[in-house]
Amino acid sequence: MSAELHLSADRTALLDAVESLADRYRTMPQSRLLGEVPGHPSRAAAGLAVARQLASAALAAAGEPPHEFPDAGPFAVGDQIAVAGYELADSGDDAQLAEALATVRATLELIS
Repeated sequence: MSAELHLSADRTALLDAVESLADRYRTMPQSRLLGEVPGHPSRAAAGLAVARQLASAALAAAGEPPHEFPDAGPFAVGDQIAVAGYELADSGDDAQLAEALATVRATLELIS
């Protein structure tokens, strides 16, 4: 039996949304990545903000001290979102997962 079958509906929904957002960033051309969106100087900056929020929540859930999630450039944002999202899905509680899911979905709408 795979580990995915043991995930709660919240974890599965978060992972699906994270993968969708990460894939959107991975396939976005540079001109769109660097294009401004409301509240952020670029789509890449909006994605980095989400990755940082997911990473911060994952660290808190794991009882780890906070630290800054690095800016690895606009072409790495999709992978950063995926890594941070999977870390949170593994360690977050239902409230953290629900908040993260709302954030990821809002970002999908923002960058569309």
